[in-house]
Amino acid sequence: MKNKFFLISALLLILFCCPENGVSEVNEVYVIRMSGPISPAAAGFLKKGINKASEEGVSCIIVELDTPGGLAESMREIVMAIFASKVPVVVYVAPSGARAASAGVMITMAADIAAMAPGTNIGAAHPVGAGGKEISGAMSEKVVNDMVAHARSIAEKRGRNADWVEKAVRKSVSVTETVALKANVIDVVAKDIDDLIRQIKGREIEDKGVLKLDTVKKTLLEEDLRTKILKTISNPNIAYILMMIGLAGLYFELSHPGAVLPGVVGGISIILAFFAFQTLPVNYAGFLLIVLALIFFIMEMKIASYGLLSIAGITALLLGSIMLFENSGTGMRLSWQVLISTLVLISGFFVVVSGLVFKSHLSKPRTGARGLIGEIGVVRESLMPEGKVFVHGELWNATSKDPIQTGTRVRVVKIVNLVLEVEPVERSV
Repeated sequence: MKNKFFLISALLLILFCCPENGVSEVNEVYVIRMSGPISPAAAGFLKKGINKASEEGVSCIIVELDTPGGLAESMREIVMAIFASKVPVVVYVAPSGARAASAGVMITMAADIAAMAPGTNIGAAHPVGAGGKEISGAMSEKVVNDMVAHARSIAEKRGRNADWVEKAVRKSVSVTETVALKANVIDVVAKDIDDLIRQIKGREIEDKGVLKLDTVKKTLLEEDLRTKILKTISNPNIAYILMMIGLAGLYFELSHPGAVLPGVVGGISIILAFFAFQTLPVNYAGFLLIVLALIFFIMEMKIASYGLLSIAGITALLLGSIMLFENSGTGMRLSWQVLISTLVLISGFFVVVSGLVFKSHLSKPRTGARGLIGEIGVVRESLMPEGKVFVHGELWNATSKDPIQTGTRVRVVKIVNLVLEVEPVERSV
C-alpha cells in the first residue's frame, strides 16, 4: 500500500512539474521600441532583437512602432526577419499620436499580430524616389507594381485585407486605428502594452503555438552603442554637418599643406557623411553643387578674381544645401536652422581662409633667401668689392659694385649662391 502511495505521488509530481510537450514555458516578453525613419541601423537593431528572442525562446516580441517610413530595402530586411522569427512577433503602433506610414505599413502587416493604440494611424505607403520626388513614367509603374505585389503577398500570408494595402500603396490611403480594425488591417486596438498582453493572451499563432502570457516579465531591449552611433550619423542634420566639416578640413589641408589634423578630421567626416548618404534620400545634383562650391573656393586661392569666385562658391553652396535633402515623406529632412547656421559658418571659414591665402601671395616673403631681399644691414668688413655684412641677426658674405666702408648701412638687392649683393642705403633712397 505504501509503495502504491509513493508511486502515485511521484506520478502526480511529474505531471504538475512538467508542462505540455515537455517544453519549459517561458513567460518573458521582449519589447523593442522603434521610432523615426526605417534605416539600415533600425533594421539591424530589430533583426538582432528577433534573433536574440528566438535563441532565448521567449513568449513573444512586441515591437512598439512609430515611423514616417524609410528605405524600402531596410523595410524588406525587417519583413524577412519577422517571417523567419521562431517566436511570435507583435507590432504595436504606439503611443497615441504615433503612425505607421509608408514602410511602417508593410512592417505592421507582416507581424503575427498587428495592433494599434487609440489616436494612431496607418497608411500612405506610395513609394517615392531617392530625391524625395514623385517617380514618373514607366519607372513609376514598375516600382508601384512591385511594391503592390510585395504588400499583397504580406497581407495574404497573414490573412489581412490585401485590397486595402493595395490602395495604401497606389493611392496613399491612410486610416485610423478603428477603421483599420474594422477593415481587417490590424487585429487589436489596445491602450497600452499591458492591455495588449491581456488581449492577445491565449491566441494561437500559426506554426508558433499558443501565447501563454499569464505571468509575464517584460524586458525592454535597449539599442547598443553601435546602433545609436549609426542612427545618429544617419540623421540628415548630422550628415550635412559632417559633410561640411569634411569639406572644410580638406580645403584647409589643401591651402596649408602639412597641417595634417584638418585633413585627418576632414577625411573621417567625409567617409561618415558618405555612409549616411546611402541611408538618406539624397539629391545628387545638390551634392555636386556643393562639390562645385569647394572647387570655386580652391580656385579663389590660385586666381585673383577679387571675390567673384567666393561669391560663386557661396551661391553654389547655398543652392546645393537646399537641394541636398528633400522631403520624401519619410521625415528625413534637413532643418532650416541647421542649414542656415552651418552655411554661414562654413562660408565664412572658406572666405577667411581664401583671403589669408591671397594676402600671403601678395605679401613680401619673410623667410628664406627671398625674405632677405630689401633687408637693411651693416657692413662689418669693408666691401672691396667683397666683405662681410650683418643682416637679420646673421653674418653674411657680401659683394658690392662700389667699395663700401665698415659701419655703412646697406640694403640687400640680390642673393646668389648664399652671397648677398648689397648697395648703400643712401643710394637706394
